[in-house]
Amino acid sequence: MNINKKKLIVIVGPTASGKTEASIMISKIFNCDIISADSRQFYKEMTIGTAKPTKKELNEANHHFINNISVEDKYSSGIFSREANSFLSNYFLENDYAILVGGSGLFIDSVIYGLDDMPKVPESFRNDLNELFKKEGIEYLLEKLKTSDPKYFKIVDKKNHRRVIRALEIIQYTKKPYSSYLTNKKKNMNNYSLRLYGLCPSKVELKSRINVRVDKMVEMGLFKEVENLKKYQELNPLRSVGYSEIFSYLKGKISKKEAIDLIKINTWRYSKRQITWFKRNKDIQWYRSSTELVKDIKN
Repeated sequence: MNINKKKLIVIVGPTASGKTEASIMISKIFNCDIISADSRQFYKEMTIGTAKPTKKELNEANHHFINNISVEDKYSSGIFSREANSFLSNYFLENDYAILVGGSGLFIDSVIYGLDDMPKVPESFRNDLNELFKKEGIEYLLEKLKTSDPKYFKIVDKKNHRRVIRALEIIQYTKKPYSSYLTNKKKNMNNYSLRLYGLCPSKVELKSRINVRVDKMVEMGLFKEVENLKKYQELNPLRSVGYSEIFSYLKGKISKKEAIDLIKINTWRYSKRQITWFKRNKDIQWYRSSTELVKDIKN
């Protein structure tokens, strides 16, 4: 294998920015496969709310790491990194190009840069924080994180209590901000070259795309999908935007319209955190649209 010829094309950006469309068009240019690094599209039970590629889109290019696990499976960025890099090692034996696409920054970085070394924390810290989470809820923990590490608070997935607890346990044990352990060393850890591209429409357009997408999800049966997953609602994947709001509706806490409006608001907030994460990487070349990106690659 001539490693100098092997290239991983990485496409990142906030939700609803056009990454799926771009990845499929680029896969046709280079006749290559697509690896999904969207941490919610892994789960086979979650389809509409995770904006998975349609059947037509899945048929247009070979996709990997979509519908590959269950919400009941334990999965992490570390496991994904090992599995994705194992796949790439084999794939590059016969192919020169591959595409890695997604909006989950930690999962993208885990593949191309590896994971930061974190101190080992006694289990008692996590146990205490889990008890606190059960008693006080995620908002209480977020306030603690905001006070102790405002830098990481800006980019953490605020729906993911495990990541919040992970940060807090390290802060409490080491007396240092969790963000100080995120070295952000942008060094390719693999035997292939990287091409890093980002998609980020204007603020007005992105908001519009998010609202249109949410309305389309509702039309496609998002509420029914979530209702069918009620028995899993305490599992971490189901705490995602688009699911937690509808669980609140199903419990009678909010109206259907309020749930839809909340999904739009929370998706927008999530997109801003995604942008903040990816903008830290100065090696990413940014484009406003998938058309603009594909045109540049063709040239």
